[in-house]
Amino acid sequence: MVRFEQIGVLPESGDNVAIASRRLDAGTEVELDGTTVTLPHTVLEGHRFVVAPVRAQEALTSWNTAFARASRDLVPGDYVCTPTSLAAVTARGVDGLPDEPSATNEPLDPFELDESALNFGAQVTSVEQPGTFLGYPREQGPAGTRNHVVLLATSSRSSGFVTELARRFSHSAAGDGVVPVAHTEGGEDDVPNNLHFLLATLGGFALNPNVGAVLIVDTEGDVVSGEAIRDFLSENGYPSIKVPHAYFIRSAGFEHDLTTAGALIEPWLPIVDAQPRVEVPLADLKIALQCGGSDAFSGISANPLAGQVSAEVIRHGGTAVLAETDELIGAEPYVLTNVRDLATAKRFLATIKSFKERVGWHGHTAEGNPSGGNVYRGLYNIVLKSIGAARKLPREVRLDHVIDYGEPLPGWDGVGPEAGRSGGYIFMDSPGNDLESVAGQIGSGCNLIFFTTGNGSITNFPFVPTLKFVTTSARYERLHAEMDVDAGKYLTGTSMADLTAETFDLVVRVASGEKSAGERAGHSQVSIWRNWKQTGPREGISISTDGRMARQLADLPAEDRDAPLDGLPHSGLTSDGRTIAELLTVDNRQVPEAVGLILPTSLCSGQIALRIAAQAELEKWAGDAVTRMVALPHTEGCGSSGGASEETFARIMLGYLLHPNTRMALLLEHGCEKTHNDYFRARLVEAGADPARFGWASIQADGGLDAVAGKVNDWFSSFDLPAPVEQPGDLGALTIGLEARGPFPAQTAEALALIGREIVGSGGSVVLSSRGALLADDGFRTAAFGSADAVGPTVAHGQRLAAPGWHVMRMPGTDWMETATGFGATGVQQILAHVAGGTVSAQRFVPVVEFSSDPGTVSTYGDDLDAVATGDAAEQARIGLDTIATVAGRRLVPKAVASGNIGFQITRGLLGTSM
Repeated sequence: MVRFEQIGVLPESGDNVAIASRRLDAGTEVELDGTTVTLPHTVLEGHRFVVAPVRAQEALTSWNTAFARASRDLVPGDYVCTPTSLAAVTARGVDGLPDEPSATNEPLDPFELDESALNFGAQVTSVEQPGTFLGYPREQGPAGTRNHVVLLATSSRSSGFVTELARRFSHSAAGDGVVPVAHTEGGEDDVPNNLHFLLATLGGFALNPNVGAVLIVDTEGDVVSGEAIRDFLSENGYPSIKVPHAYFIRSAGFEHDLTTAGALIEPWLPIVDAQPRVEVPLADLKIALQCGGSDAFSGISANPLAGQVSAEVIRHGGTAVLAETDELIGAEPYVLTNVRDLATAKRFLATIKSFKERVGWHGHTAEGNPSGGNVYRGLYNIVLKSIGAARKLPREVRLDHVIDYGEPLPGWDGVGPEAGRSGGYIFMDSPGNDLESVAGQIGSGCNLIFFTTGNGSITNFPFVPTLKFVTTSARYERLHAEMDVDAGKYLTGTSMADLTAETFDLVVRVASGEKSAGERAGHSQVSIWRNWKQTGPREGISISTDGRMARQLADLPAEDRDAPLDGLPHSGLTSDGRTIAELLTVDNRQVPEAVGLILPTSLCSGQIALRIAAQAELEKWAGDAVTRMVALPHTEGCGSSGGASEETFARIMLGYLLHPNTRMALLLEHGCEKTHNDYFRARLVEAGADPARFGWASIQADGGLDAVAGKVNDWFSSFDLPAPVEQPGDLGALTIGLEARGPFPAQTAEALALIGREIVGSGGSVVLSSRGALLADDGFRTAAFGSADAVGPTVAHGQRLAAPGWHVMRMPGTDWMETATGFGATGVQQILAHVAGGTVSAQRFVPVVEFSSDPGTVSTYGDDLDAVATGDAAEQARIGLDTIATVAGRRLVPKAVASGNIGFQITRGLLGTSM
């Protein structure tokens, strides 16, 4: 027998369901309101059970808000489970579960505003004597909590450059350090649909109070350029950048440009380093409110605590910014409990409507937002998740303003140090993807982040400190080195008032320079609201009157869905040539290298995977069994829509796990993502692979960064595999991607065809992009396939080949790095790219060999080329083949790889969108 208070939490008086504070096995007896209730089924920690009788079809409530409807008459003790939540728990092998769900999700009907019910109250009362913190005053507005030199890539094309440039200044004395802002956006040939958000966010980064100096870097021909940012700021009334800054256009070799850009930065370092912290008003604090890896207790402990601390900041004149639009759908009545005026209420609802429409264009609804970790930890649906997320807005705090993604905070005009001190509570439009949402808040001017988490999300931003609030003490103890605030103390008796005062003191200390847990860990990443492909309703996707999707995706063309193809090659031309290469014999196959792969299952474990792989490489965790260790950080797996885009993502991930060059592979989950380790176990089984071949580790479940690194080390070190043996082979053992960027002459087109003909003729495979310049060239098609007729895809994006030969990979866009990533997933072991007018970045896993026959490119970018193609088509083909063989034989490291100009980026296809 246990008392209810020992095992359950009632969100609010009047609710008819409670949250289990620990796992309750079937048969547990609970003393509830003077009676004994026997639980008929297992109820996991964070899941809900009935505490008052509920008739069939009546509402089940938390925080007095309906989140589901009873499927049958329910009595106290019954386990509340929806089809989705029951499936998620069943998949984890939990015993004692019911055979059928007991509830259905509350429909996402459009919220009807009752203007008469709105409360236009006053903002929370100001303190008698506003406080201060030690910050960095800025001429253009609020003070900074940090003082960084920021290297800002305008598009993904410059991301490798700013990352490498920052690395070379990583030990320089420069205030709080030199940091890169590398991201995935703006790298396609066309104007992206998210252009306004991109320019607003990047411009806002440059003006953020935590930036002590900024270098804005683009590449010649970028759609999203430094000039575009400068024009956007001017045209939209932004202030000028007052800190040391410069615009740098990459226009020569990588090393040359690194030296030139470095010379611009060096004079700024002592200036930034010499700037002291001084006492500034707490009104200068601009708090970004975020939640990630949420659980059932997020709305009980961490989110209310973040809200109360934010209210204290507002009392001192500061600002708090709530975001994540889709994670407030279903919580509209709560958010509008207290609002500045009718116009603000209407703009908030218009923002939600707009978000629903954009998601709907891609075939999705907000119900696709909750991740597998959310559901497993008790957030059955978007309504429950939204109500919990909205608790970051205390009922007594007024919603003052609604702004667009990356829009400057109200009252900030950049004129004098008093600018932006209007304070208050703001809502900013953004997706539920944590990192994409944070980027918008930083672009708006936030200088400190409150990040609440149930599972223990490990995430940080490069130049704005993150304070992480974890919902339960048990999770805090497990991840104490990565967490800042134990909000779980509220569940074990500490009053909210005492916890607020304690946390507010920590906030002031961190704002004044004390390092947060994330800063001590030394990792960070940036993801801006990713481009979406659809700009209006699509035939085959319709939106019903209540805002839900009527999905008819099967009626869409296969290319829109990126549906798999048969994987069989085209009948192209071949030749009898044989180019010898010194390959490796590994596990009875010939390959150019044997890779140890650490594959993050989502964006949030990406940077950790990168750090662990670097350590594993340095310390040779796998001994001589592998030739190198690789990690593939990316932006997917959580905070993005499911359906077609998820299928493409999963296909790409499996492509690298099963790649012929992968000898050992471990999957590293964050722990709360949609595509966790169990998800990929099932995917591997579907693909006919044995999950026991792979390693599995979890940042959250294994206890944080140090613990998970130890587990990864143990797995790679547990094998005693023989070293690969070098033996002669030929290029027929390989799969090669052929690409051309920029113009090329007829003889080069023929040369590339000749290269492909030899590789295919000797038993290998060649993969081309359906959107690439080669297939668009009549001369190449004729030389490769014997006809100038159009050639269609043989494989979907990232689909593995069913048989060797000539292949075309479907490509939904023109982004180079997404093309290279797709190539690798098909099984491509090396990419030969002819470049003109500039060079391309290398791919982390697949070597990219760059050669050119263009004299202008050779003279300007010669230091970045791996080979110069001269002579007629046959001579150019011989140069290309010999270079492929030299790289495959590990006698040549491609220039882009050697210089650090590398990346990895997964496409979202035509139907993927941020959520």
